[in-house]
Amino acid sequence: MNNKIKSVTKSDLDGLKKVVDSSELFPSEYLEDMMSDYFNNPETEDIWFTYIDNDKQVAIGYCVPEKLTDGTYNLLAIGVSQDAQRKGIASQMINYIEQLLKQKDGRILIVETSSDDAQMGTRNFYKEIGYAQVAVIKDFWKDGEDKIVYWKRL
Repeated sequence: MNNKIKSVTKSDLDGLKKVVDSSELFPSEYLEDMMSDYFNNPETEDIWFTYIDNDKQVAIGYCVPEKLTDGTYNLLAIGVSQDAQRKGIASQMINYIEQLLKQKDGRILIVETSSDDAQMGTRNFYKEIGYAQVAVIKDFWKDGEDKIVYWKRL
């Protein structure tokens, strides 16, 4: 596995807020609540991971098993700081989570994104790394903005 990618610890939180803000993934003030179960529940199945470059968090990933499935996981978030984009970090993060899930007997990884024009690069990225578009849910995010679901067998 990649030695620059590791499981998130509480000491990563401030750096990860900067990653979330820079990548515009979601408002960083949500991050602590989102990670609460991960930090406080020893039985959690949440997977939070980060990419460290020069002792600084530059990427974040969040993946969960889909309830009531056998080995299906959902990559709910992946973001790379703007100053670290276009360096192959997102590909390394995806490879990391795919390998980790295979070790956990994961069978399928799904990724959801938006039809918004700003997500065109994200959609192309998933296609380029072997994910198939398998669903479009019309007007999911808001009127005129669809959810697009990608799928890959691990």
